[in-house]
Amino acid sequence: MLTRGDDYPIHQTAEPVAYAGTDRNFYDRYFFNGYRREGDDDAFFSVAFGVYPQLNIADAAFCWMHEGRQVNLRASRWLEMERMDLAVGPIRIEVLEPLRRLRVTVEAPDQGVRAEVVFEGRSFPIEEPRFTRRIGPRTFMDYTRLTQNGSYAGWVEVDGARHDVSSFVGTRDRSWGVRPVGARDPQEPAPAALPQFFWLWTPCVFDDGDLFFHTNDDELGRPWNRRAVWAPLGSARDGVTEFDMVDYAVDWRSGTRHAARGTIHLPDGGELTLEPQAEFFMLGLGYNHPVWGHGMNQGRLKVEREDLVLADVDRALPFHLHIQALSKVTWRGSDGTTKVGRGVFEQFVLGPHATSGFKSILDMAP
Repeated sequence: MLTRGDDYPIHQTAEPVAYAGTDRNFYDRYFFNGYRREGDDDAFFSVAFGVYPQLNIADAAFCWMHEGRQVNLRASRWLEMERMDLAVGPIRIEVLEPLRRLRVTVEAPDQGVRAEVVFEGRSFPIEEPRFTRRIGPRTFMDYTRLTQNGSYAGWVEVDGARHDVSSFVGTRDRSWGVRPVGARDPQEPAPAALPQFFWLWTPCVFDDGDLFFHTNDDELGRPWNRRAVWAPLGSARDGVTEFDMVDYAVDWRSGTRHAARGTIHLPDGGELTLEPQAEFFMLGLGYNHPVWGHGMNQGRLKVEREDLVLADVDRALPFHLHIQALSKVTWRGSDGTTKVGRGVFEQFVLGPHATSGFKSILDMAP
């Protein structure tokens, strides 16, 4: 049951605010992405803001992708046990209207990055099924997430070039609970297990609503958390349509673990096709980054910029596996109707996955 309090980083467990508890790996996190509603260009921004109460750390990132280059601005500070201060160095989050409108401000002139964008939800956010996963006796993750598509107003400025993003749409989420953060635990569970994680997520924007699909699969390709939801434009709480028995297929690009194409099969006979147009690397936001991983202690305050030329990125490196592919999405209904939208096709595939033909930690598609 989502409430307005869930839009603030004050959770203590993977439950809504009314429940409390403690865990070393507890986190509370914001995420945003944005892109043009139509077309095939690669203009894309993304934001992350994480609070790690037990580590006394907060960190944030703002990324801008355009014309084959990805600019990553990252910041980290000591939390000082104040969870309501939603700023890390030059990056700030403001909750203007809980569960509906939020603002992101970036003021980093020394790094050549400035931005002010306001997100407004297209419909009431959805609460995804609780993500609980254990490795042997140890809890690997246990968290709740709300997800919401929306539209943006504002601008992004990089190296003096200002870009209007008022025609952008995209997705934001809020998640809280337990997952690995900060320094790696030096003692692995016994016996040792081969690392494995399979994740696909496809929030899509259409003129009349939003389609959300995700799946977490085990090494045999069996889903342990999967859901597909249609949220009509302007729908209120409990206004979504749930799809049962949804399946998918991925055509993997040779020599990678990234998709050339994806298909979501709906139970009514309809299907969605996702055609990637550009790939954004999630390590820009700290995901699996060897230095700027989430919750790492960078000192009292640290701010840093990194630039990537996307054509030069080695996609076989482990920390480059996690991407969001900006994609054209075509929905072919069982009645023969077709509608076209845009969205992201997030992929993170590590370790075996029988359905995809992956047998080891990092073998690539033939």
